[in-house]
Amino acid sequence: MIVAAWGVSLLVVLVAALPVLLTFLRRRHGESDRPEAGWQRTEEVFRDPGTGRIVRVWTDRSGARHYVPER
Repeated sequence: MIVAAWGVSLLVVLVAALPVLLTFLRRRHGESDRPEAGWQRTEEVFRDPGTGRIVRVWTDRSGARHYVPER
């Protein structure tokens, strides 16, 4: 009985941790691996507080902002 309760508790923790893990593995909104053709490089650079990476802001023709990690 105790083993079954422990197993259920572990399963609940794993299910709760899965979305958090996926958030760290996926790119964030507006983030790209590299700039696309037509994007304009800006002088805006910042350290992403969630990942610690240095990120540059790029804009497209519509004015939308895109975030590309600096290499």
